[in-house]
Amino acid sequence: MGEVADPEVPVLTIADLGVLRGVRREGDEVVVTITPTYSGCPAMDVIRHEVELTLQALQVDGRVETVLSPAWTTDWMSEEGKAKLTEYGIAPPTGQRAVGGPISLSLTIRCPLCGSPDTTELSRFGSTSCKSLWRCNSCREPFDHFKAI
Repeated sequence: MGEVADPEVPVLTIADLGVLRGVRREGDEVVVTITPTYSGCPAMDVIRHEVELTLQALQVDGRVETVLSPAWTTDWMSEEGKAKLTEYGIAPPTGQRAVGGPISLSLTIRCPLCGSPDTTELSRFGSTSCKSLWRCNSCREPFDHFKAI
């Protein structure tokens, strides 16, 4: 199940992204639990379908459950997944989600292409709702940044 790719960022698997929350056996059935990155994420229908196809290909009787609580957070992304984002040209989320404590601020986002910290946010919303659009002032290239949620 963990090898199912995220349809919006195909270099990431649902395990890298932290969307795959668990796989368990219930009697003769395998139950795969997934959590959307945000409520209403359009990729979840595709992810669910791909997991179901994987179960069929493995000739496993199973089903997919979507769980909304606890809500997904970028804290669930694997370090390998964050490295894959950088290699793909998307700046990974920085820091951790603040829960009952101080909110960490990121004064800059490093360019995933040249590594420069001299970047500017162009738009709070990028190619998908979970990303923002930035430009590097050094290499002048635009890039997406995966927002910390």
